[in-house]
Amino acid sequence: MNENNKTSAEMAKIELMIGKILRAGVFVSATIMIIGLVLSLVTGSTGYPGNTFPTSFTAIISGIGALKPYAIMMLGLFFLILTPILRVVVSIYAFYKEKDYLYVKITVIVLAILIAGFFIGGH
Repeated sequence: MNENNKTSAEMAKIELMIGKILRAGVFVSATIMIIGLVLSLVTGSTGYPGNTFPTSFTAIISGIGALKPYAIMMLGLFFLILTPILRVVVSIYAFYKEKDYLYVKITVIVLAILIAGFFIGGH
């Protein structure tokens, strides 16, 4: 098998992996959010007073430990946000394997912007 066929086969595998990551991320996120919603409907409470909800990662983790429905739903949203970030990471690998270094640089910049936005949005 020549180099082009080998690269094409590997790129097809990577594209399949990206599709699986996106599907799995959405499925896991939706499942977690549905669990939180069902828990909220069963208990009749969000787990938090008034219109408050957890906004920090530590508050979400401690809320999950206490089985607070809003914290569980926020974890589902976190996984939903994490899904495209994982897709960008896999894309960096794919561009590197293709030896397309311009797109590696561009995608690394996109990843840095996503991570920066995640931390800026948390404050």
